[in-house]
Amino acid sequence: MKILKVFLTLILSFIFVSPAFASISVDKDNGIYHIVLKGEKIKKKIKFVTSEDLITNREAHLKSKAALTVNAGFFDPKNSKTISYVVTDRITSADPMFNSSLLSNPFFRMNMNKILNRSEFRIMQCGNKFEYAIVGHKAEIPFGCVVQTSAQGGPLILPELRLEEEGFVVKDEEGNVKRESASVLHKTSRTIIGLKGTDECHILIITDDNPMDMYEVQELCKKLNLDRAMGFDGGSSTSMNYKNSIEVISTKGDGGGRVLKSFMLVY
Repeated sequence: MKILKVFLTLILSFIFVSPAFASISVDKDNGIYHIVLKGEKIKKKIKFVTSEDLITNREAHLKSKAALTVNAGFFDPKNSKTISYVVTDRITSADPMFNSSLLSNPFFRMNMNKILNRSEFRIMQCGNKFEYAIVGHKAEIPFGCVVQTSAQGGPLILPELRLEEEGFVVKDEEGNVKRESASVLHKTSRTIIGLKGTDECHILIITDDNPMDMYEVQELCKKLNLDRAMGFDGGSSTSMNYKNSIEVISTKGDGGGRVLKSFMLVY
């Protein structure tokens, strides 16, 4: 009997500490939700999706029956078209090259290479394993791997902040800012995703209670010892639903949350 008890204790200990065990933890401090996805198995339970029509994060959460739903890539609210690439179940479900407004905009046309190569979060299947990556959209896929799901956003925050390289900030010849996108230089709410090691995915929901510019976000990511980090859409798009217990939406509007194009689902 004693041997059986020891054996059961070891089995239970292995289950609860094994890095292969999938877990979601959610903490809040000073107006910032810090979500950590741990373990190998949870990589198979993450999916980026798009909606044909713009819907709220709450609607996407209820429809998908996911445990966690957060907003993902950029989009054009005027025509409901994407500005970010999204891959769902190995198929491109959102392609900015089909956004006529994007292609007809003089600024976007001049900076198309930068915009199309903005940072994206990938989950790749490499043989029997799944791997995270934060890379530019045009980055090569490692040999033997395939992108299972991904969402583009930007800018890259760690290991370096790429505001100009991804077209979020444009300066004149004298170094003065003449154009800024996604309020990267101003304080606002934000959705941030990052990586620590190979098996930890971190999501930061920076609410209206503690808005930050991208330089402040970078310092926060450094304090959390993240290896790589990037932004998703932010401002009034910042949204999160966790099970039936936590909801984050912008304080702007009617309280129902902004309608959005793409979402990160965690089951």
